[in-house]
Amino acid sequence: MGDPFLQIDKIPISSEQSNWIEAQDSLKRNIVLEDDFVWTMPANGSGTEESFKGEKLRFIGGVDLSFSKDDPSIACGSLVVVNLDSLNVVYDDFTVVQLHIPYIPGFLAFRELLMVDGNGLLHPRGFGLACHLGIMANLPTIGIGKNLHHVDGLTQSGVKQLIEAKENCAKDHITLTGNSGHVWGAVREIDILAMRSTEGSSKPIFISTGHRISLDTCIKVVKMCCKYRVPEPIRQADIRSRSYLQKHAGAIKKVHMQ
Repeated sequence: MGDPFLQIDKIPISSEQSNWIEAQDSLKRNIVLEDDFVWTMPANGSGTEESFKGEKLRFIGGVDLSFSKDDPSIACGSLVVVNLDSLNVVYDDFTVVQLHIPYIPGFLAFRELLMVDGNGLLHPRGFGLACHLGIMANLPTIGIGKNLHHVDGLTQSGVKQLIEAKENCAKDHITLTGNSGHVWGAVREIDILAMRSTEGSSKPIFISTGHRISLDTCIKVVKMCCKYRVPEPIRQADIRSRSYLQKHAGAIKKVHMQ
């Protein structure tokens, strides 16, 4: 079957994009796909103190990037940290930047764990934003994708068939295995049984390893963080980055016009 990373779209690319691909391929060699952290997960899936035998995982960060509706070259990056027990936000921070290179799909490039609004291993080159941030920051990272990259034979229609298959109807997540036999990630539906009762209402999220964490642990953490479809650290980062852009639209426009 060959290397699954090479079976992607063969669209002509610029020299700049070629340089980005080389950088991704170079950093990709450092990805760790196993659990590599000092904290422990709950033994029974709850966030209670009694379920931990070692240092407790207490906080999870979420990062997101929102673009200005008035000027798509202006974006707000946000970091939100939530308490794992309550899922309440305990910290947030923002930075506004002006982009000189347009966003191109596939190139969206604290101490405990970071959840990223973007793919990890589930990516045309096996190196999404969650992998990139994880390696650069040397942090365990989880990729949360809202759309599926077509990789190694995985397609939207194929994943939909997996979700709707009778043998999967009671599962809250489904492992995504490509034609090569490589496991790329997992697809998860929130309240999957209820959502199946309405035709065409399915809106899954795609979970994949970023760095220094296994897929099994990624799935456990995501389950602990979901009030709604999107895990709370990512959801709050998205809400707050959009709100920040709206509240400071005038000041941001003045600064970037200078």
